Amino acid sequence: MTRPSASLFARIVHELTTLSRDSVKVYLTLMRVMIPAIIAVKLLDMAGATQWLAWLLSPAMHLVGLPESMGIVWATTLVTNIYTAMAIFFTVSATESLTVAQVTVLSTMMLIAHALPVEGAIAKAAGMSWRMTIALRVGGAMVLGGLLNLAYRATGSLQQTNVLQWQPDAPDPGLLSWALGQLQVIAMILPIIAVLMLLLRVLRLIGVERLLHVLLSPLLKAIGIGRQAANTTIIGIMLGISYGGGLLIREAKSGAVGKRDILLTLAFLNLCHSLIEDTLVMMLLGADLSGILWARLAFSLLVIGVIARLMPQGSAAPKRALSS
Repeated sequence: MTRPSASLFARIVHELTTLSRDSVKVYLTLMRVMIPAIIAVKLLDMAGATQWLAWLLSPAMHLVGLPESMGIVWATTLVTNIYTAMAIFFTVSATESLTVAQVTVLSTMMLIAHALPVEGAIAKAAGMSWRMTIALRVGGAMVLGGLLNLAYRATGSLQQTNVLQWQPDAPDPGLLSWALGQLQVIAMILPIIAVLMLLLRVLRLIGVERLLHVLLSPLLKAIGIGRQAANTTIIGIMLGISYGGGLLIREAKSGAVGKRDILLTLAFLNLCHSLIEDTLVMMLLGADLSGILWARLAFSLLVIGVIARLMPQGSAAPKRALSS
């Protein structure tokens, strides 16, 4: 007769082994997407792609009430990431007098559309085409930026001069420093994925997952996302598209979540992810929560609600949207 303690120990070992195996699978899948994209971004930046994109974007800045000089800030955001763009912002803004409204508009656009090569590659691996990713993020950023600019001007809100309360040290531009920084990020992703997957198992075990489904069901239903995608949506909203997208890649391959739900979840996360960290980071620039949090969240829900209405129920999602 097997002792209860031995049986419990064997089950724990089995669960930990399964967790480790699943975490490594998700991690390796994510790395196969991220590492080539990270290298490609660096090569493009070294080749002057950021400056070229800034030149293209500069005239468009007027459409959202920003000076042309902010084009280089958003271009850097699109090609690299928010943190690199922040360093550029602090340098460029030293010669510009920006209002809180303008900083809020720029910050909101940065939050919606950033790190496109890396995050777009993750979305592509999970099932969304590059065309749709770029349309959602760049188009969405321009539309919301324009709406915020009109609203702030019409109401006279946030027209005071922005005052910077903090400024980071200039990053080391060297290739070795860049490589070490990327290695640190890559190394941290595996334990984070493992913790997330463990958390999902614990939530399922103690019944919190079911409670979250009940609480989120009205909102998810309103924007067309099925209950099966609830956990991944929450993770993406809180921690970012890299982690949410990594889990979605696994769900897409396993068939546990339908293609329609995967597409809608990806679309939502493209517009609204890392709601806590990224929002706090943008507040360091002087941005107001009315744009970087509330308007971004409301806009994302509205856009995904419209997309869900245009996509038939039970649809596997248009092939053109799911593949390039």
